[in-house]
Amino acid sequence: MLYNSTIQRWLGGRIMGQPQTISTGFPSLDDVIQFLWMGDNVVFQVKDIEVYQRFVQGFIHKNARPHRKMIYIRFAQHPPLITCHEHIELFPVNAERGFEEFCTQIHEKITLEGRDVFYIFDCLSELLDRWATDTMIGNFFKVTCPYLFELNTIAYFATYKNRNSFHTTAVIRDTTQVLIDIFEAEGQTYIHPIKMWKRYTPTLFFPHIEEGDAFLPVTSSAEVAFLNAQLGEYDDNPERDLDYWDRLFLKAGQLLAAKALTHSEEKNHIRHLARIFLSRDEGILQLIDEHFSLQDILSIKSRLIGSGFIGGKSVGMLLARKILVQDSDDWRKILEPHDSFYIGSDVFYSYLIDNNLWQLKMEQRRAKEDALAKAAQLQEKILKGQFNDFIRNKFLRMLEYFGQSPIIVRSSSLLEDGFGNAFPGKYESVFCINQGTLEERYHMFTQAIREIYASTLSEEALAYREKHNLSDTEEQMALLVQRVSGSNKGEYFFPDLAGVGFSYNTYVWDNRIDPQAGMIRLVLGLGTRAVDRLEGDYARIAALDRPLSVPYDGLENFKAFTQSKIDVLNIRANSQETVSIQDLLQKSLELYQTQFAERDWATEQRLRDLGRAPQELWFFTFNPLFANTNIAQIFSKLMKTLENAYRHPVDIEFTLNLRRNGDYFINLLQCRPLQIRGSKHQVHVPEEIPLSHTIFKGVGNFMGGSLSTRVHKIIFVEPLAYSNLTQSQKYEVARTIGKLNRQIDKESTTTLLLGPGRWGSRLPALGVPVSFAEINRISLLGEIGYQQTGFLPDVSFGTHFFQDLVESGIFYLALFPEKKETVYQLESLENYTEPLPEECFDKPYLQKTLQVYDFPAEINLQFVSDVASQRFLLFLPIQ
Repeated sequence: MLYNSTIQRWLGGRIMGQPQTISTGFPSLDDVIQFLWMGDNVVFQVKDIEVYQRFVQGFIHKNARPHRKMIYIRFAQHPPLITCHEHIELFPVNAERGFEEFCTQIHEKITLEGRDVFYIFDCLSELLDRWATDTMIGNFFKVTCPYLFELNTIAYFATYKNRNSFHTTAVIRDTTQVLIDIFEAEGQTYIHPIKMWKRYTPTLFFPHIEEGDAFLPVTSSAEVAFLNAQLGEYDDNPERDLDYWDRLFLKAGQLLAAKALTHSEEKNHIRHLARIFLSRDEGILQLIDEHFSLQDILSIKSRLIGSGFIGGKSVGMLLARKILVQDSDDWRKILEPHDSFYIGSDVFYSYLIDNNLWQLKMEQRRAKEDALAKAAQLQEKILKGQFNDFIRNKFLRMLEYFGQSPIIVRSSSLLEDGFGNAFPGKYESVFCINQGTLEERYHMFTQAIREIYASTLSEEALAYREKHNLSDTEEQMALLVQRVSGSNKGEYFFPDLAGVGFSYNTYVWDNRIDPQAGMIRLVLGLGTRAVDRLEGDYARIAALDRPLSVPYDGLENFKAFTQSKIDVLNIRANSQETVSIQDLLQKSLELYQTQFAERDWATEQRLRDLGRAPQELWFFTFNPLFANTNIAQIFSKLMKTLENAYRHPVDIEFTLNLRRNGDYFINLLQCRPLQIRGSKHQVHVPEEIPLSHTIFKGVGNFMGGSLSTRVHKIIFVEPLAYSNLTQSQKYEVARTIGKLNRQIDKESTTTLLLGPGRWGSRLPALGVPVSFAEINRISLLGEIGYQQTGFLPDVSFGTHFFQDLVESGIFYLALFPEKKETVYQLESLENYTEPLPEECFDKPYLQKTLQVYDFPAEINLQFVSDVASQRFLLFLPIQ
C-alpha cells in the first residue's frame, strides 16, 4: 500500500532512452529476454542452489573483467556460489546479527562502491534459517533493490521454489525488474520469464525449453497446460498462505498436541523458538530453558502481533511470573493474572519501510556530525506514519478484546532489561485511557506506538547507547501492551498501590538494616511516581527487614517527605492526570487511608483554632500497612525467590490492589537483573581525623557501596546563592555544569559534584535542572538538604535517574547540614578555587553561585564510605 507508490516512482522516473545492455552469459537467454539492462535486479526461482549457481557462473564467465567491479555478497549456509576469482571481491555478512545489522552492512557497502557495480547475492530463502520470517526477507528486498537500481547496478538473487510465502514472493515480484522461474519437467530444463520490466516480445512470457545451447518457446496450448499442471502440483500448497514464521509454530503445536515429542526433542524446540523471538541474551536464554515449557512458548506466540522478538521487558515479566508459579510456595493466590499482548520487533522495521523511512534511517546511522539533526528529522516522520492494513486489522482485534479497559503500551526492546543494560526510562511508555469509538481508540493506540518508536531516536537514548558501546548494535523495538492494573474510583482509574522493588538494598541508611532483605519504593496510584523522580513530592522508601525505619529519621517534619499527589487516569476526560490526594479524600473516594496513612491531628487542630471547617487530614506514610500486615516479608520473599532463580539480584515493578475480604493481589509488571556498583567489603573510615581537616561527614543516605578514593576536583553550587537566582539564571547554572562536565576525563579525574536539592529536577526551585548527559562524567554526586530553604534531596532509589547513576558508576550521597551528626565546612577549600570558563567572567551571579575546586598532586583529598558502619567522610589527610 504505502511502499508501492515508491516503487512506481523509481520505476517510472528512469530516464528513457536506449538502455545499456549486459549479457547473461547465455546467448540464447539474452535473445529471449532482450539482454539484461544496467539497473536490473534479477531474481531466479530455483529448486536448488546448483541451478542458480549454473546461471551465476555463466554471468561471471562473461562479465568478470579487471575493469568491471563485481562483488559476491556471502551470507548463506549453502555451498559458495563462487570459490575464488581474481576479479570478484568476496563480502561476507553475518545474517545472525539480525535484520538491521545485515541491511546496514550491505547498504554501506553498496554506498561505498557507488555506481555501475555487479553484485551476486546468496539465495535469499536461506535467510529463513536465520530470521525465521518471510516478512523480513521481503523487507530486505524492498529496501535493497531500489537502492541498487538508483546506482545503476546489476544484482543477481535467487529464491527456492515453494519455500517462501505467497506474500513474500509477491513482494519480490513487484519490486524486482527481472524474475525468471527455472524448473524441470520430465528431465527437461525450462526457463519461464515471469517479469521483464519494460521488455516485450510475442513469446517472452511463455515457458522456454532448453535444447542444446538454445532456449525455445513452448507455445503449444497442450504443452503449456501440461507444464502449468506440473507447476501447480507444487505451487498450490495452502501452507504458503502463511509466513514461514507461523508455519514453525504451527508445526511445533501439532507435534505437541500429538504427543510426538520426546523430552529432548521438546527442549530442542524450546531452545530454537526462544532464540528467534524471545532473547539473544545467554543468561536469559538459560532461564527460559530452565523454566518454560513448549506450551508456554506457544501461549506467548498466540498473543504476538507480527513477528520478531517480543523484547526484554516482556520476557522479564513472563519469566518472573513463571518462576513464582513453579516455586513451592503458592504465589498464584496473590498474583494478579495478566492478559498482555506483544507487538513483534519486525513490525517496527516494517513500519519504517512501509513509510519510506529506511533510507533516512541509514543516513542517520552513518551520520557523525549531524546525527542528532538526522535523528530529529526521522523522529518527526515516524510520528506521521501509517500502519499497513494487515497490522491495522490485528490492532483492531486486540482493541476489541480489551474493550474500554485502560491499557499501557510499553517499550520492550531487544536490549532492554537483560544482564548488563537496563535502558532506564530511555524509551517511552504511554497510557491509553482507551475511551471512545473503536476508531478513536485505534488512533490513540497507534499514536502511542509512534511515540515509542520515535523515542528510539531521542538524544538521551542515543547518548545511552553510545556510552554503553551499543551504537552499532541492532536495537529491535518490540512493544508490550498491558491492561492497566487497578479499578475505577469515581471518574478516575488507578491501582491502590504501585512501586519498584530491589532484592538487594544498596541504599542502606541504618547499620541495623540487612541489604540482602531488599527494599521497595512505594506510591499511591499509578507507578509513574515510583519510577520518575518526583517534583515537590516523595515516594516511600522501605527497607524490607526494617520497614518502619525511614532514611530521613531525625528531621523535624517527617510530613515533608510523604506523598501529597497521585497520578491517575481520568476516564471522563480521557487523559492522564496528577491530582491532589487531599482533593480525592474530600470527594470520599476510597484510598484506604486507614490502612496506608496517618491522621494529621496537629494540623486539624490548628485549622479548628483558626475557625476553619473541620476535615480529616492524612499523610501517607504507609506505616500502618507495614505495621499491621506481612507485606514487607511477602515482597522480600518474592524478590529473593526471583533472585535465587536469576542467580543475580533483581529489580521489579509491581502494583498492589486490595480485595474486599482484606487480602490483596500483586501484579508483577516487570523484572530484570539489578545493576549493582560499588564494593560490599568493609572500608575503614578513620576516626582520628581532626575537625580542621574534615570537609564533610555524614551518616547514612548514600549508595554506591564501600568506597575509598582520591578526589581531584569538586564542582560546588552554593545553596543560598542558587536560591536567589532567577529561573533563567538557574538554567544557566545547569548548562555551565554541562560544559564543565564535558571537560572531565573520568578515567583520570575523580570529580565530586555537590549542590542543593535534587540534581536533574525539572523544577529549578527544587534543584539544578541538569540532564543526565550534563553530569555523566562525574564520579560522586552529592545533594545538600536544607529544610528551611525547601532544598530537600530525594532518595531516588528505584527511579530511572537512580538507574543512570548505577550504570554509570556514580556514587550518590545526601548531606543534611541540619543534622547533628553531620559536619559540613566547605569554606576550608577556598584556597583551591580555579576560574570558571571564560564566558562566565562577566556574569557575577555565576561567579557567586558556582565554584570549582581543583586539587594539585600534593593535596591528597580523600573520600571514604563504609556500608557496614553507614558513614562517609571527605577529608584532607594529616601530613
